[in-house]
Amino acid sequence: MASSTLKPGVPITLQELEPSSEMFKQGASIRVTGTLQSYDVDSAVAVIRDGSATMKIDTQHLRDISFRSGSIFQFIGELLIRPNDDAILQARNVDGLDLNLYQQSLIIRRQHEARLLSSRSA
Repeated sequence: MASSTLKPGVPITLQELEPSSEMFKQGASIRVTGTLQSYDVDSAVAVIRDGSATMKIDTQHLRDISFRSGSIFQFIGELLIRPNDDAILQARNVDGLDLNLYQQSLIIRRQHEARLLSSRSA
């Protein structure tokens, strides 16, 4: 029996997702968080923002979600790199999330993971 598993979305900030980033590759499983800047019902494309960074999100596979501009959303999914750098992700609303605290938690998590990896290789 073949197993079909989804990879967990690696939490990253929008600022970290640029063409030179190691996460910017076809099919990368990522988790991004930002404030909804706009949503086009006809194309099912949302644009989220975190600071000066923005990202397009293809939401065509999502159902029964109210896309309110100004709300904070977290999208998990696989990066589909197209000529215009669109991404197809599975979404989850995380209204009320403190983005500064979220970014601090990413730093702490990565420090912990680095210590764990170094202790395993020692």
